[in-house]
Amino acid sequence: MFRRREPVPFAFVAEADRFRGNVTPPPPERASRAERAGRSLLVLTLVAGIVGALIVGMPALSTPPAPPAGQSQAAPGH
Repeated sequence: MFRRREPVPFAFVAEADRFRGNVTPPPPERASRAERAGRSLLVLTLVAGIVGALIVGMPALSTPPAPPAGQSQAAPGH
């Protein structure tokens, strides 16, 4: 890192970039039952929507069967 050529008047300013405090952050709060239920309901809704879209879209993705070859649809004699 870039070092200054002139002396710094306060030592704590010069050492501030490598200072590590001994204060630990508080532990994260646990989610309540309502929050967990809401998240579960959201995930369930998203999964159900994706599955439903696949079920509805499957007929559009399948190819139709090929018509039988050789026979004409026109009546004989026309």
